[in-house]
Amino acid sequence: MNTWRNASLAVTAAALLTLTTACGQEQGTASPNGQAVGNAAPAQQPAGSGYGSSGGGYGSGADVAAPKAAGQLAVQDSKKLGKVLTDSEGFTLYRFDKDTAKPPKSNCDGDCATAWPVVPAGDVTAAAGTDASLLGEVVRTDGSKQLTVDGWPMYRYAKDTAPGQTGGQGVGGTWFASAPDGKKAAANADDPAAVGEGAEPADAAGLSVRKDPELGDIVVDKRGMTVYRFTKDSAWPMKTACTGECIKKWPVVAPVSKNSVEGVTKKGFVTFDRPDGIKQQTIDCWPIYTFAGDEKPGDVNGQGVGGTWFAVSPDSKLVKTAK
Repeated sequence: MNTWRNASLAVTAAALLTLTTACGQEQGTASPNGQAVGNAAPAQQPAGSGYGSSGGGYGSGADVAAPKAAGQLAVQDSKKLGKVLTDSEGFTLYRFDKDTAKPPKSNCDGDCATAWPVVPAGDVTAAAGTDASLLGEVVRTDGSKQLTVDGWPMYRYAKDTAPGQTGGQGVGGTWFASAPDGKKAAANADDPAAVGEGAEPADAAGLSVRKDPELGDIVVDKRGMTVYRFTKDSAWPMKTACTGECIKKWPVVAPVSKNSVEGVTKKGFVTFDRPDGIKQQTIDCWPIYTFAGDEKPGDVNGQGVGGTWFAVSPDSKLVKTAK
């Protein structure tokens, strides 16, 4: 009898340990009312700034010290993005929403320029069939000259390690592959009504990191909208206190593939099957939301609302910096 009782206790303890590990510990892949999303690859943390990481491709130290000329530009046809501008080796060129085109100005320096190597002006030829008059240059803060297309400064992405890759598309809701005319690349670019500066990128990172001037590094969704946590929720057991009218004001973040995550922890990265039947993404087993009062990327109007809603750091912690 004692043998049976001891075996039963051991099984119960093992099951509890498995669930505890799954929700809130490093190797969690499932949770009560939850399921794993994507693979279990470790998160790649940005290099200091939240813009992306260096290393590989154009992001090596040597490339930063001596930027590689673009040479003969070319146009690549992408199923997702339409016509994309590339350098002579087929690497995608990008533009940054925080830059300006009129007048041309780059706002990517320091760690940002390590993750997003600038494309130098000079030794560049317009792609066949494109308007060469759109090519220009801007003088950066360090005195170097950067290639512009219709006024927009051009960059490469450190994590693009092979021609044709577009890994920088949609990062932080501010980085986009460039079309040949300097606009954001879009598969439906021939339809003016469907393309705009605020259009959602076709393959944006599901979750990424944005550096807010007041809050620091915070998590954003694929549209660049701020992600929040609710202090009345719980991670273990996983529960939500935001239902009914609440989720109209605080829409849930839909499930996200781990493969589309940039710089955000993947610990406890599971889908929460809410009691209302809605599936919601979690970080470290905490349900995450956006705020209906945020009208555009960069807004943090939900920060501190009611003393219970806060932006989320890349390691899933609450960001309680006062607004």
